[in-house]
Amino acid sequence: MNFSELFVLIIEPSRVQRTIIINHLKSFGIDNIDEFSDGRSALNAIRLQTPDIVLSSMHLPDMTGTDVVNEMRQDPNLNEITFLLVSSETHYRYLEPIRQAGAIAILPKPFSRQDLGVALQSTLHYLTDLDTPDEDKTEAFESLQILLVDDSKVSRKYLHKILDNLGIHAVIEAADGAEALKTLNQQTFDLIISDYNMPHVDGREMVEYIRSHGEQPSIPIMMVTSEQNKSQLAAIQSAGVSALCAKPLSYDVMKQMIEQLVLNNEH
Repeated sequence: MNFSELFVLIIEPSRVQRTIIINHLKSFGIDNIDEFSDGRSALNAIRLQTPDIVLSSMHLPDMTGTDVVNEMRQDPNLNEITFLLVSSETHYRYLEPIRQAGAIAILPKPFSRQDLGVALQSTLHYLTDLDTPDEDKTEAFESLQILLVDDSKVSRKYLHKILDNLGIHAVIEAADGAEALKTLNQQTFDLIISDYNMPHVDGREMVEYIRSHGEQPSIPIMMVTSEQNKSQLAAIQSAGVSALCAKPLSYDVMKQMIEQLVLNNEH
């Protein structure tokens, strides 16, 4: 599969911005493009013909990009579609739900062709693996036992889907650090993928306990977070995480990190 086979649906109220985005897409050889200026018309169209990627602005005439992706994630027929936000919005209140819902990327306005290319490439790899999995890597992934920790059910669902697409089916979910620690007392895992901001026991406290008192003190721990505070991020790293990744997490980054932490570094 290549770029020319992608079907992209754009939701952008500004005709000028739509033209800019379309020109960027065409520069990658993408001609199968549908465009809409409002969210409801776009969602109706998505249900009739499923795109490979939905590229949306945040502020639409009838709803927000957050509303669009949430409606997509709640619909079994739409919840696997890749979502890409293009917005100048920087407010946490708007961006955090997008990160939790599993956008493949959040690009600023204006964005660079290179940044768009990275997001499109990740989408391409996701779709390619879905259609024709790499048998060697799938076999290696199939044996992995992963503990997925996140208080957001939507975020867990998105990450679980990525893992499933990689061929990793032995995935246990926990809603917070406390639940994760109980689970770790009952069985062993090859990798922990966790959020940071969680109730009861947060990601940092969970990592510190595992490293100091856990049955698997050396287990690789991949922290996926939307935390922006540098001192908090430093505290997470000093707690002993194996990798710290920012939300939204792309398919390519997830795949590469699992290969690096587990497959290329058997513990």
